[in-house]
Amino acid sequence: KATVSVLYWTMRIYALLALLKLSAACSNILVTPGCSADGAPQIAYAADDGTVFGHLRHFASGVHPPGTMMKVWDWDSGTYLGEIDDSGVRYNVVGNMNEYGLIIGETTFGGLDMLSSQAGAKIDYGTLIWTTLTRVKTAREAIATMYNLTQTYGYYSTGETFSIADTKEVWIVDFIGKGQGEVGGVFIARRIPDGMVSAHANQARIRTWDWSDKDNNIWAPDVVSFARAKGLYNGTDEDFSFSDTYDPVTFTGARLGEARAWSVLQTVAEDRNFGSQYLDYAQGHNLTNRMPLWVKPYKKISVNDTMWLMRTHFDGTWFDESQDVGAGAFHARYRERPLMWEYEGKQYVNERTIAVQQTGWNFVAHSRGSYLPKEVGPVIWFAVDDTSTSAHFPAYANSQGIPSTWAAGTSGSATQFVLRSAFWVFNLVANFAYFRWDPVFPAVQSKIAELESEYMTELNAMDKMLVSYLSQGQTEQALQALTQFTIATGDGLVDTWVQFWMDLFVKYRDGFITTPVAPKHPEDQPVPNCAEPGFDDAWKKRIVAEAGSKYIVWNGTGPTGQLTEQDHHKLKSIK
Repeated sequence: KATVSVLYWTMRIYALLALLKLSAACSNILVTPGCSADGAPQIAYAADDGTVFGHLRHFASGVHPPGTMMKVWDWDSGTYLGEIDDSGVRYNVVGNMNEYGLIIGETTFGGLDMLSSQAGAKIDYGTLIWTTLTRVKTAREAIATMYNLTQTYGYYSTGETFSIADTKEVWIVDFIGKGQGEVGGVFIARRIPDGMVSAHANQARIRTWDWSDKDNNIWAPDVVSFARAKGLYNGTDEDFSFSDTYDPVTFTGARLGEARAWSVLQTVAEDRNFGSQYLDYAQGHNLTNRMPLWVKPYKKISVNDTMWLMRTHFDGTWFDESQDVGAGAFHARYRERPLMWEYEGKQYVNERTIAVQQTGWNFVAHSRGSYLPKEVGPVIWFAVDDTSTSAHFPAYANSQGIPSTWAAGTSGSATQFVLRSAFWVFNLVANFAYFRWDPVFPAVQSKIAELESEYMTELNAMDKMLVSYLSQGQTEQALQALTQFTIATGDGLVDTWVQFWMDLFVKYRDGFITTPVAPKHPEDQPVPNCAEPGFDDAWKKRIVAEAGSKYIVWNGTGPTGQLTEQDHHKLKSIK
């Protein structure tokens, strides 16, 4: 229920909320076992921040003696926050997945400005994710651990939605700090019902919940009383909405955040009216028409399906940017940053697609513990840069090492280019595609599909070999083999992508589409064919409409628009 205080704060922070929504942005998809093609949960995540250098992280398992401390830096800014205790048993972590199949992803929703900072806090959301992954095995344990860590060390970041899954369950968690003068934060966690799909993108999505169902809903004990104490809410517990209180939806929250969740849900929903029913909400035109937290999909969803859902650009929907003048001559799906722009005193948006140029890294994590041994089951399909122009490779979460071409310290940095680096070579291909979208982008996606299909076949074969090792009690051999597979596959992908970039550059340089020509005689040395695709009719129409008769062909004394036979002959000499 709305109160005077909620309305007051909503108006007061409206402008700041708009800015917070743009500062950090990610997209998540959550697939439960009951609707996953193989019965194993999936979490898809893209870390979308142009300041981030995309690389794969690895934390080795072990036992840290009492007194072991860990230095903490804020993931977003690099600010040093202090030290926290790191003693005890620690699990192997590759990317955002640990050896037991626990997965954690996130999107930043920001929330109320009054709760955005906490002096003396030592844990940011990035540290919270990886610290938790090294310490616990299940989603429920992760929720408790994340809350306890922030209660002990404070919470440095703004509001976050976390995606958490293990081999059996998938949870969505909305969490926000308590602000100055407090320690920690408040949260609500909901288990996604089996057989359902959820998604979130920079907007708190959990509203009310069933307070009597404590098996499928977990919350901070003061999640409502804290809101009352701050003058944010004065209704009953049962009517309390986390999202409406701590992250009231705004135009930017809907249009630049929720529209991405809408894109996923309307694509997979069994209810084929979902897209039209919630379109005005995703547009930011009707903020009261909130979408459900999850949907039942019309079919089982494979890992491959999830990968391609993360590569979308609103094509064919109301939000499609590919056909207006802003898309350029080759129908690019991206606009120059920033997201908001102004003309003659009015503000406008560029659409915020799921696939986006500033992604640091992304993954689809697959917790296959229900039908494979613990050592083999957890696999994270990892990629860097733009989800639509990058190929994933499978990394076992039990791998004892990671490829040097994907690791921090051996593959360059955000300010140091290295060619044999996953981050940089995928950026080379992506940035080449952005400026020749129509011809180059389909070639990139075709290569992605080819490679990922090969990796899925190779992974299946490797699974069988590892299961054979384990059935014979050869655990060490299995761990060595899966580590070698992870490293070789990752490094091999980078080398393949370097060659692919060179091939693309040769074929599409200078606006041409270049193809080799076979010699007609053994002694011939034919030059390549350099086709000139030019503009499509829609773009030609725009040029003529803007330039008028400036470019029209003259014949004799007038603008006839037709070349003479001699002009055609002359053109053969003009390149």
